[in-house]
Amino acid sequence: MPLRHHHAIGVPGNSDATLLLMPAWQSGAYFGVKLASVFPGNADIGLPAVSATYLLSDGNTGMPLALIDGGELTARRTAAASALAADYLARKDAKTMTMVGTGRLSTNLIEAHCAVREISTVYLWGRNFDKAQANARDLNASLPINVVAKQSLKQAVEQADIISVATLSNTPLVKGEWLQAGSHLDLVGGFTPYMREADDIAVSRAHVFVDTREGAMNEAGDITVPLANGTLTPEDVQADLFDLAKGQHAGRTSTNEITFFKSVGAALEDLAGAVLAYKNSKALKSA
Repeated sequence: MPLRHHHAIGVPGNSDATLLLMPAWQSGAYFGVKLASVFPGNADIGLPAVSATYLLSDGNTGMPLALIDGGELTARRTAAASALAADYLARKDAKTMTMVGTGRLSTNLIEAHCAVREISTVYLWGRNFDKAQANARDLNASLPINVVAKQSLKQAVEQADIISVATLSNTPLVKGEWLQAGSHLDLVGGFTPYMREADDIAVSRAHVFVDTREGAMNEAGDITVPLANGTLTPEDVQADLFDLAKGQHAGRTSTNEITFFKSVGAALEDLAGAVLAYKNSKALKSA
């Protein structure tokens, strides 16, 4: 899995877009590449900010096997990675969650976290409160939990055991002083060195974990900026998802510690999800 390619694309009259190319392979089995674009201005015209397509191919012959909806793949694998991390890092008795952001990924993140913890209440915050209220109504109709739209981000964070953030913010939204003892902070949205979703106080108060060291420590502003200004050192990064899944780090070690997980996205997650979708599709067709 090489580092993904980033390319800036100018958009007349709007914020620059980003083109991402994410390849990964499993020798002798499969290889794939995701082509994704991020157009921040799409929110103003009612379109998703992220569009993506995934091409899965045979690792022995190079022949194409499947063309997969990259947006659906990204949303599901991103939420799954956050939930996997939370299973190691969130308190076992976590009951409340705050979702910061009302984009496509927010529903997937809520559903995924509910799969690993018995969440009873979700507080939903977005810059557009009307949209947050509408999303809350939809989620209440589809999930067996209580979803409440909140106008105050500070109150939403202070009341939550798990805080998940999926935005395109370039300035920190979550302040470290709001985090309560024992809380778990899950940062998903930022994917460039200039994007931030939490401030340096959050970093300094927490035990920091990442999805992949190479990706997060080179691409994610929530990690690169604290590294550059001395708030964080490379040694302060406790572990990545590989370490946690292999049992090489215990994850949460006390009920009072604050845990901080930064996900920047990994092409291996896309490949694993694409292979699963392809195998499931073949099984359904043969059933």
